[in-house]
Amino acid sequence: MDLSKILSISGKNGLFKLISQGKNNFIVESLEDQKRFSAFQSDGVSTLDNISIYTHDDMLELKKVFQDIYNKKNKQSIEYKTWNNAQMRAFFMEVIPNYDEERVFISNIKKIYQWYNILLKNDLIVIDELVEETKSEPNEAE
Repeated sequence: MDLSKILSISGKNGLFKLISQGKNNFIVESLEDQKRFSAFQSDGVSTLDNISIYTHDDMLELKKVFQDIYNKKNKQSIEYKTWNNAQMRAFFMEVIPNYDEERVFISNIKKIYQWYNILLKNDLIVIDELVEETKSEPNEAE
């Protein structure tokens, strides 16, 4: 799963695909309605591959979080809007048992669930890469 071209923009709901990059701006396309517009670095643009979740041990890449949710939910979307905060935290704890409850807020968890549903809807969650990467590592060591 390549999250380097998937963007989050502060103040805007949803996720965006990077179409082109200029000197001072980005051309992005919404993954929800496919509308294109210009975004600037001052808008708070972040790629999803640069976002991590706090755990008690270290930080966990968002890619791994999405893959763990995907495996736990059997490739189904999360109906988090019907859940209360305790249910959202309980499911997140099932997926990532060692996440840091003090530094990961409920708003972060909601956003992760929202992003997961958007990525799932657009067929952007791919698990096969992780399996192939894991298989190739022991061969290199031999």
